[in-house]
Amino acid sequence: MVEYIHKPVMLKEVCDILGSCNIVLDCTLGLGGHASALLELNKNLRLIGIDRDERALEIAKSRLSKFKDRVSIYHASFDALDEVLRLEGLSSLDGALFDLGVSMLQLKHGEGFSFQRDEFLDMRMDLRQSLNAWKVINTYPERELERIFRDYAQERLYRQLARAITLARAKKPINTTGELLEIIMPILKRPRGKTHPATRVFQAIRIEVNDEIGQLKRALSRAYMHSSLGARMVIISFHSLEDQVVKNFLKENMKALFKKPLTPSAKEIEENPSSRSAKLRAGIKVC
Repeated sequence: MVEYIHKPVMLKEVCDILGSCNIVLDCTLGLGGHASALLELNKNLRLIGIDRDERALEIAKSRLSKFKDRVSIYHASFDALDEVLRLEGLSSLDGALFDLGVSMLQLKHGEGFSFQRDEFLDMRMDLRQSLNAWKVINTYPERELERIFRDYAQERLYRQLARAITLARAKKPINTTGELLEIIMPILKRPRGKTHPATRVFQAIRIEVNDEIGQLKRALSRAYMHSSLGARMVIISFHSLEDQVVKNFLKENMKALFKKPLTPSAKEIEENPSSRSAKLRAGIKVC
């Protein structure tokens, strides 16, 4: 079994907001870090966990087994929460948690998520789905590649990137992260501070493969529909596209608990550098 390598982001803040809830839907269970803390904190809490990464779920199941019938775990995408709640016989929630983005388990043990290793272009969070990064890079029309790099990477050189990939794949398939990196780096050679210039491009491909923005919009809406009055929702995002979706959703549907998003403390960032880009927004259902 893979060791517990992921530290839950902004754990204290999540527990402060959701710790008094009776029924919480953890829509991104991952390795169970937030879930375990919430179940320890509130002995009356019932938690339903969802995740589409089967490898993470195996760890979470072991980690949360001591809580027995207080926790249920489902291998599903979080926009399938309607069906999960139906199976649980639940019509309403008083708490929901979304910890978005790719996990450290996926970065370190998944295939194609990181360009630090030369791996097959996969990037699937759920290995049951057919679409992977190889299909995106090798079969999407050039205009669709432009859309991905423009909308998801917010990359001003989106046309040049799409053209370079299209020309390269006409000669031979682009199979690995290393091969893709060789194609795009001559375009992205300018420095970008501490962030590697290819980071946003790989992130954009991952978002497309896993339909991360579409699933987030659907899941937020469905979680809201199943929330009782006074229910609290916590969403932790890691890039501006996600955060904008969350911000708009809360503005249109809920009373925000904070005027501005909460961010990790300097101490947390020092202990867990992967938390540095996290933004936590939370809302309460008032009507």
